[in-house]
Amino acid sequence: MPKVGMETLRRHQLIEATIDTIHEVGFASASLQSIARRAGVSPGLVAHYFRDKEGLLEATLRQLAGDLGRGAARRLATAASPYERLLAVVEANLEPAQFDRRIATVWLAFWGQVLHSPRLRRVQMVYEKRLASNLRHAFRQIVPAPEAARLAAATAALIDGLWLRATLSVEPSDPDEARATMRRFLHDNLPAEALQAGRPTRQRSKSHG
Repeated sequence: MPKVGMETLRRHQLIEATIDTIHEVGFASASLQSIARRAGVSPGLVAHYFRDKEGLLEATLRQLAGDLGRGAARRLATAASPYERLLAVVEANLEPAQFDRRIATVWLAFWGQVLHSPRLRRVQMVYEKRLASNLRHAFRQIVPAPEAARLAAATAALIDGLWLRATLSVEPSDPDEARATMRRFLHDNLPAEALQAGRPTRQRSKSHG
C-alpha cells in the first residue's frame, strides 16, 4: 500500500520539476518526458497523477497562484486599517519571491499560454478576480465606490506593469523599488487621513520588506 502522504509528496515533486524544466528550457520544450526525468519518475506516473501535460501545467499554475494568494492572506490577517490592507495586497504581489528568476520565468511562460488554453485561462481569471476583489474592498473603505473601482483597476495594472518591467529587464530586479513606486501611487491618490491611519504599517513594511 502507498505510504500516507506519498501522493501529495509526488505531486509537489512533479510541480517543482515542472517549474525547473520550464525555467531551463521554456514552455514549449517542457515535455512530459523531460519533466518526469527531472523528477526521477516514469512518464506513466505523471499521467497517473495529472492525466496529461496540460493537467500538470494547470496544477503548476494553481500552485503558483495559490502561493501568491496565501501570501496575501497572511498579510491581510494582520492589517488593521484599509490602507494597511492595500499595502498587504500590493506587497504580497511584489514580494522578492515573485521576482525570483525561476518563478518569474514560469509566470511569463504561463501568461503567454493563457489565451490558448481554457484551463490555464480559468486559473488566471481566478487570480485576477481575487486581486481585484481585495483591492476594491480596501479602496471602498476610503473613497466612493466608482473611485474605488477605478483605483483598484489602476493599482492592479501598475502591479503587473512594475513586475513585468522588472522581470524583463537585464538588470537585477529590485522589489523594494517596485513597492516604493506603489506606495507613492497610493500616497498621490488617497486622502491624507487614510495615509495617516496606515503610516505605522508603511514604516514597518519598509524595515522588514
